[in-house]
This record gives sequence, structure tokens and C-alpha cells, in this order.
Amino acid sequence: MAVDVGRFGIWRHADGLDPELAVQVERLGYSAIWIGGSPPGDLRLAEDLLEATDRLVIATGIINIWQVPAAEAAASYKRIATEYPDRFLLGIGIGHPEASGERYRRPYETVVAYLDELDAHGVPVEGRVLAALGPRMLRLAAERTAGAHPYLTTPAHTREAREILGEGPLLAPEQKVVLSTDPEYARSIARPVVQRPYLQLVNYRRNLLRLGFTEADLDSASDAVIDALVAHGDAATVAARIVEHVDAGASHVCAQVLTGTDADPAPALRELAGALGLT
Repeated sequence: MAVDVGRFGIWRHADGLDPELAVQVERLGYSAIWIGGSPPGDLRLAEDLLEATDRLVIATGIINIWQVPAAEAAASYKRIATEYPDRFLLGIGIGHPEASGERYRRPYETVVAYLDELDAHGVPVEGRVLAALGPRMLRLAAERTAGAHPYLTTPAHTREAREILGEGPLLAPEQKVVLSTDPEYARSIARPVVQRPYLQLVNYRRNLLRLGFTEADLDSASDAVIDALVAHGDAATVAARIVEHVDAGASHVCAQVLTGTDADPAPALRELAGALGLT
């Protein structure tokens, strides 16, 4: 049975997650939390979040396959899925060549081999998703997993991804948001997050160039590219961008709320939940 992640969730770095926030997220009506930042393979944080909540689905966004052996990921998956059936989704991905050096030369084949190992260790296809941006990885996601979890994308990419995946597979893009009606302030929050490291990483650059941005846009982190990648405005405006992904074919959208340094994300999550009709 496939894990039902619902329509709207949140994406947050593991360092910014704890059971208290998970309880708030569930009460606000979000259906899933995606643990970002390449969490360690023991996935104890996922268990803590599941234990604190009643219905929330927890997904990894993503386990980095260079850092976590497939056997370790599989053992953690089976432990958690047994204790919390239908509430955990194992998101995996290849990461970035800049962080993986010479080993990255055959990324597609490496992902295929990792999926083969997950098969051998009993992780079901419906219990895992693949980080995917380009057409080849998206097709692999459709063939070997429950679907795709694209990161740092636009509704235009979501539309293309749905065409490649077909109607059935999960398509769960991440969308960065800043709740502020001051564009300059919003960009001051968004630009540092997007510019470094993401606009320096070849896989994201390649995907954004495919979507029509220029090298100059990416090198300068232009307003055009920041506004395309980070929705900002009042809650209704931000919610409308999230819904654009749904209209373009997303099954689920996970919002990554960006705030000032160390600011509590809960107020923004509450506003956004209201605009999305969750509360």
C-alpha cells in the first residue's frame, strides 16, 4: 500500500525539527514533514517525530546515497515502517558532484545499484521516492519508486515532470516561501539560501538552464531567478504559487518556510495553512 502524503506538507532541515514543531504542524493541518539536510541513516529523528504525532507522515528529503549505505537505510526503513505503518516514506538521492568527487562519475548507474540493494533488503517500491530533476532520473523514479521529489524547482518544471512520470507516480516538489509583502526584504531572506550553495551546484544549474534561465541569472542570483524559486508576498499570494504546482500536476507540495535568523517558523506556517484552507 502506498504512503498517502496528502496534498500539502512542509520541508525543513533536520536541524530545525523537533517533536514540538511536528505537533504544531499536524495541528495546523499539514499532512507531511520532509526531513531535509541529508539526515543520518539511523533516522532516529523520524521516529521521534512520528512518536509525537498521530497522523503525520514523515519522509526523508533526502537520504544521500553516498553517505548512507543501502543496508543501513533499509534497516531503518523496516524498523520505522513496522512501528508506524503507512506513515513513513524513504526519500533517497544522489546528492551533488561537488560533494562526492570522483565517485560521482556514474550517478545514474549508482542510483540503480542502490535501488537494487534496497530491493534485496526488502524495501518496497511504494515505500521509497527518488530525488529527481532531469528526464532520465524522473523516468527512473517512475519505474523503480513511488515517485519523484524534485527540489528547487518551478511550476513549469512540475508540468514537465508530470508529463515524464505519467499519471500514476507521486510528484512532490519542494517550494521555498517567504511570507513578506516587502519584495526587497523577502529577497534578502531568500537570496542567501538559494545563491549558496544551490546556484553554485551543477545539477541545479543544469536544470534551471533547461527551464530558460541564463548563466547571468544564475551567476548573479538575479531577481528573476529568486522570484521564480522563492514565492513571496502575503499568505494568499504564496499559497497561490503552491497551488500552481498542483495545477501543473503535483500530487503533493512541501513548503519550505524561510525566515530571518533563528525566527520561529510557526507563525508563517499558521498563516500559510489558513490560506491553503487547512485550518
